[in-house]
Formats: sequence, structure tokens, C-alpha cells
Amino acid sequence: MKRRSAPDGSGKPKASAYDRALGMLARRERSRRELDVKLRQDGYAGEEAGAALDRLGAQHYQDDARFAEVLLRSRVAQGYGPHRVQAELKSHGLADRRIRELLEASEVDWNALALAQLHRRYGRSGPADAAERARRAQFLLRRGFPAATVRSVTHAEVDDAADEET
Repeated sequence: MKRRSAPDGSGKPKASAYDRALGMLARRERSRRELDVKLRQDGYAGEEAGAALDRLGAQHYQDDARFAEVLLRSRVAQGYGPHRVQAELKSHGLADRRIRELLEASEVDWNALALAQLHRRYGRSGPADAAERARRAQFLLRRGFPAATVRSVTHAEVDDAADEET
């Protein structure tokens, strides 16, 4: 690939789209969509960015399936629920079918994870009143847990409208 001068006027040649993307992947896993957006923001043409991403994929340096697994493990370790993980994976351009398969194959006990988040945040004592129970339920819903999981863990009444959307 042809090297260009850097736009900052330093006289250093600008790295190719492939080199730039490889450098980003050396730091952490990234989705194809994320790399494409970053390359275009850095001023690389669509054809050059696409060719670089195709080459990285063929060499198995960039793999959306591997990225999705890493992201899922990371978000579970951070205590996020399946709805949050699903939304984040979707924002990275993964197909709904692939996301569902990944979540089903993950073997995560979402109830245990939700309970662990409650204990981390509020301790092991039960809620003092209905308002406290509702606060705890909202905390879990914001973290991306389904209403059924929240209900079973907090014993609070929560709206199932969020579950019907997914």
C-alpha cells in the first residue's frame, strides 16, 4: 500500500489503513464496524479501509465472533445483564441471531449474577420497605437484567414491557 504524508505536517508518512487497524487490534479486540468507523474518522477511503478489514479477517486478526465472546465475558464480569450485553453487541453490528446464539450458549446464571450485584450494591440485608425494593429493582433493570429475573431476585413487581420489546 502507498504511504502518504501525515496531515499534521510532520513529514512522517501516514500508516496504511491495514497498519492502523492492526495497531488498534494489538491493544484490544474490536468489531469490524468499530474498526471501519475509526479508519474512516482517520481519513482513510472506504475502499482502502474495506480491503484492510478483509485482509485482517482473512488472517484471523479480526473476528467478530471472537470479539463478541470477549465482550460478553467482560460485561458479565462487570455484572451487566443480558439486555445490556445484547444492546452493546447490536451496536457493534452483530446479527440478532448470532447474539441470541451467543447468549444461549454462554451458560451464565443470570439470576445468580443479579443477586450478586444486589449484594455488592446493597449488602445482604433485605429491603426495608416497598420503596427500597423498587429502588433495587430499578438498579437491576438499568444494568440490563430482564424483568422476570429482577422479580425473582427482588420479589418486586416490575413492568414486563421491556421484556416484550426484545
